[in-house]
Amino acid sequence: MAPKSSTPNIRSVPPTKAAKAPSPTSHLDLLRDLERRILWLACWTIHNANHVRPKRDGLKVGGHQASSASLTTLMTALWFDCLRPEDRVAVKPHASPIYHAIQYLLGRQEQGALDRFRAFGGAQSYPSRTKDIDDVDFSTGSVGLGVAMTSFSALVRDYVHAREMVPAEQKPGRMIALVGDAELDEGNIYECLLEGWKHDVRNLWWIIDYNRQSLDAVIEDRLFQRIDSLFESMGWRVVTMKFGRKLEAVFQKRGGDALRTWIETCPNSLYSSLVYRGGAEFREHVLRDLRGTSGLAEILDEHDDGALHGLMTNLGGHDMETILDAYRGAQDETPTCFLAYTIKGYGLPFAGHKDNHAGLMSPEQMETFRTLMDVREGHEWDLWEGAKLGSDELAPFVEKNPMHRHPPRRFAAPTIEVPAHLPVPEAESMSTQEGFGRILGDLARTGGELADRIVTTSPDVASSTNLGAWVSRRGLFDRHPKPDAFVEENVATTQRWVASPGGHHLELGIAENNLFLNLAALGLSHSLFGARLLPIGTVYDPFICRGLDALNYACYQDARFILVATPSGITLAPEGGAHQSVNTPLIGMGQSGLMSYEPAYVDELAIILRFALEHMQKPEGCSVYLRLSTRQLAQPKRAVEASLAHDIIEGAYWLEEPAPGARLALVVSGVLVEEARQALEQIREDEPGAGLLVVTSSDRCHSDWLAASRSRRRGDPEALSHLERQLSVLAPGASLVTLLDGHPAALSWLGAVANYRVVPLGNERFGQSGDLIDLYRYYELDADAVVDAAARALLEAI
Repeated sequence: MAPKSSTPNIRSVPPTKAAKAPSPTSHLDLLRDLERRILWLACWTIHNANHVRPKRDGLKVGGHQASSASLTTLMTALWFDCLRPEDRVAVKPHASPIYHAIQYLLGRQEQGALDRFRAFGGAQSYPSRTKDIDDVDFSTGSVGLGVAMTSFSALVRDYVHAREMVPAEQKPGRMIALVGDAELDEGNIYECLLEGWKHDVRNLWWIIDYNRQSLDAVIEDRLFQRIDSLFESMGWRVVTMKFGRKLEAVFQKRGGDALRTWIETCPNSLYSSLVYRGGAEFREHVLRDLRGTSGLAEILDEHDDGALHGLMTNLGGHDMETILDAYRGAQDETPTCFLAYTIKGYGLPFAGHKDNHAGLMSPEQMETFRTLMDVREGHEWDLWEGAKLGSDELAPFVEKNPMHRHPPRRFAAPTIEVPAHLPVPEAESMSTQEGFGRILGDLARTGGELADRIVTTSPDVASSTNLGAWVSRRGLFDRHPKPDAFVEENVATTQRWVASPGGHHLELGIAENNLFLNLAALGLSHSLFGARLLPIGTVYDPFICRGLDALNYACYQDARFILVATPSGITLAPEGGAHQSVNTPLIGMGQSGLMSYEPAYVDELAIILRFALEHMQKPEGCSVYLRLSTRQLAQPKRAVEASLAHDIIEGAYWLEEPAPGARLALVVSGVLVEEARQALEQIREDEPGAGLLVVTSSDRCHSDWLAASRSRRRGDPEALSHLERQLSVLAPGASLVTLLDGHPAALSWLGAVANYRVVPLGNERFGQSGDLIDLYRYYELDADAVVDAAARALLEAI
């Protein structure tokens, strides 16, 4: 907790107060009074959670009063003057209390949720699309990702409007991010900026809360110069809100130029210290540093210490008139960065203190703040308590706001029908990666509504993940038509990548964070814009790890997409270690909001892909991850009956049925099915009843087993998971040899299903270059290793 400051300090930097209002009350006075109410409600929400509400576990609740206060004026002006229902906003995570307070005044948040802030069932610590009740547009929390999300959402907005997927009368809306200056340390911001420049994003605002303080430190001086040049180089307009009206007026007086120069050259750390220490300290430093400056004494003499503190902290990000002029002056489509100078903790007793990030007002400080805000005890949640203008003037003003009690701004787009079967490519031998490309290529050729709603994206690996046929037939998306120069010049090429507003593929640079943020935006299009898209993103399987935070962020928002990751595992062979994935099956199992599959054969892939296209559209559905391979396998000649298709979707089927009461079964996922089959032929010479189970989704089997276990604990003894039914043919305590090209833990848990003895085979080490024969032998994944494991399992069972 930040050190306490004296009472005079809190009174010397009050939130902007409206003077006694003339009749009729000015728009500016109304906004200033709302600003006071919002600051009170946000601070009280946090204080109530930490000092009033009983604590049952003794843990600090927190809530970031200082980080909220620095954005109060900027957010008040945005919601009560500029924002329209078609706009979408990503709120700085630590400004969540300000956001909830605004929604409370607009009739879109409940008192009970504020009273339970950061408690179970209450308003969330950081804005959440899926857990808050007040219509959050974008979840935020992992800093920087919500900011970049607005850029990709602007791209998706342009995509659906260019393709006329929304009614002509539906306004496009602006994508807006409220950005903490420390978020600019996040590398994904700059990856996103470059990608946005490539795609010519527009109607995009980033409002930077430039309070120059981060969690541990005061931010480096002159950062703003880098911000200016960076954004301008990417085609953005930069609007700087540095000083408020009072300071600008003083700068026009004799001695004002010297005072401006002093403030502009004052180190951030010193300025923050003086903000905290008060007007007397400002006076001392200015007099000492500017001794003899003509006119300066008159300026200082016009202000007592409290007024001088108010003057010296009159920054643009806290001056309502300055902010309104800035917002209203940027109404065209040019992407705009507003650099708003603010003070962390503005209006609170620890304003400017370098330790104020997690600081909370003490009960004594809150009582002083209550007096300042004219709030009676017991009336803390009253909408207009303490307002200078009263409910007669504020209530009608708020009720006229386009956002007041507006119906939820989320659309419910109709689902796209998926045919009962997707075409299964025919070939003696094929990889699942090739099969995926051929299935999509066939969809591109035949067309129809399903193909029209599929949009693909990839971080510069579309060709090498077999999207080439799809892109050649469906084209790249660009707001401006661009021909393929190779085609125009009659250069022989297998790809015809023509860019136009009618294209279906969004090609990205090599940045996996951007891929997952783009999939998040595409996967929320049905809700954000009312246009149902079926996004499919491809990436190299090992490089999922490079974008894990963004993948988690996309799933947390309940975005719906298909992630196709290929190639995978040490099966990539000559490519070597860093390109060979190990732990991705565990990521697929552990990531909430994502269902993972690893098909062995192309007919399985066709069934799973069809399921994914349908499942991702269901209210209870989620995104789907397909782990594919480049290794060609002989394809089974079989008719996939309904029962087999069902088992494939549920996660497991018997490729070779075991005899009733069998003592041994092999269990395999993915591309190593051929090694398992070869091993089974040898094993059956001594153990004829052994079987081979193909697990198409360890994730689906595991979650289903957990659900059945919970049901049994809750009184349903007949509850059985799909995997339990499949394995029930085996003898009690039978042995399982599990096998996959990935971490063995993805299948070794099967022993817990019914006390089976498990010998897990897989790879938990970095791969290396080699051919499949050497690698499979070295990592004990070949048929001989499976046979040896089966022998050990049976011997141990004796």
